[in-house]
Amino acid sequence: MRVRVVAALGLTAVTVLALPACSTNTTEAKPASTPSTQSKKSAGPGRNAAPLSSAALEERLLDVSDLGAGYARKPERPARHDDVTVLGCPALNGLGGDAAVGGSLDFPRRAKVTFTYGGSGSEVSEELYSDSAGKLSNGANRIFEAMTGCPKYQVLVGGTAVDIATQKVVSARVGDERWSQLMTFSAGGHDTVVKQAAVRDASTLVVVSGSPALVDQHLGQALAKATAIR
Repeated sequence: MRVRVVAALGLTAVTVLALPACSTNTTEAKPASTPSTQSKKSAGPGRNAAPLSSAALEERLLDVSDLGAGYARKPERPARHDDVTVLGCPALNGLGGDAAVGGSLDFPRRAKVTFTYGGSGSEVSEELYSDSAGKLSNGANRIFEAMTGCPKYQVLVGGTAVDIATQKVVSARVGDERWSQLMTFSAGGHDTVVKQAAVRDASTLVVVSGSPALVDQHLGQALAKATAIR
């Protein structure tokens, strides 16, 4: 039996996490082939770079050819609107219910993709946002500080209680600003660990979430493609 819950993933869109019935998923990804996007020079846009449209962001998302063997694009799920209550983290309550369960940042220019890896159940999600540097910075700081400011809290989704522990982790020195955290979701006696990393480069925000090994492996690829010269 698998317990499926809407879990708080900070900057990611509302995500349905599958908690394994028998054990925590610790599958490591095999090295991906070097993508063509890594060889492109970063655009290094000026501080006043105009925001990109959603259509332009869509073109800059990673695709299966960037990731290598074993990856498949996952169809987007319809939005879920479960009743959610956050316990033990007033800062998240202050952000509103949507943010507490992982609602996307409130920027009109956005794009998202999710991939599965092999048959392990591992997933990695990428979201791109574009707006003024100030708005992106303020939005990302607000949510990450709220989430990592509560080391432990609980989310009630319908009749299911999910215990959540958060921990800031060191971010790679890339982009203009960066945020990274590990989140452990516990329900029914089983744990799932999710890593989330975000990088702002001028007017583009890249957010990669999912299995820690996959996030570490593909964050650089996502940033390179999102900021490549066109």
